[in-house]
Amino acid sequence: MKTLLIFSCEHGGNQVPGEYTYLFDQGKADLTSHRGYDPGARQVYELLHEQLPSAGQLNEVSRLLVELNRSQGHPGLFSKYTKTLPPSTRKHLLQTYYYPYRQQLEKSIADAIRKSFRAIHISVHSFTPELNGDIRNAEIGLLYDPSRPGERRFCLDWQAALRKAVPEWRIRRNYPYLGKADGLTTSLRKKFPAEKYMGIELEINQALLTPVSKAPTVVRPLLISLQSILP
Repeated sequence: MKTLLIFSCEHGGNQVPGEYTYLFDQGKADLTSHRGYDPGARQVYELLHEQLPSAGQLNEVSRLLVELNRSQGHPGLFSKYTKTLPPSTRKHLLQTYYYPYRQQLEKSIADAIRKSFRAIHISVHSFTPELNGDIRNAEIGLLYDPSRPGERRFCLDWQAALRKAVPEWRIRRNYPYLGKADGLTTSLRKKFPAEKYMGIELEINQALLTPVSKAPTVVRPLLISLQSILP
């Protein structure tokens, strides 16, 4: 089966539209931290999307405004800065940023499937090296749903190829999060069958991307290993 690679980046920036900047008068430190976005993720996404034939979708509005990687009803959909806003304002945030992003990505996948492609969706993220005193012991995490054989096989192959390319990197599967936890790929799996859609989250330790000028060095083995396993 032909495949179409689709990259996405839900946490690519910490932008706040002018009408909402007042919400973060006391939250500038959060905006510039991993709480506000995934540092380095946008640079990795752009390089992978540029260098591989693929569709792509990027969001640069801060996750503290509305979290595109959470389902409706999830307690993390809105942050402490936005959860107390009037319902009409929160609805406006969803209609302006949340729905358009997710619907466009869903359309890209549906279009690929309609053209007899299998969609391989790689959602690019980065994670903080330490969270609540817990040191994350991995450079790369590959997140997937173990109940979907195609995703499991793909991540096993990618893990093996990455270990060969960069032996010093610790490559872990379903770490530092579980691929079946609430998220964009999880919701898309409910809409598309396993034989037509694979949803993989690529998690990169932010220590590798500090400063972000290191992104090309990080992308090189990701690119080589991914090319080696793509159908």
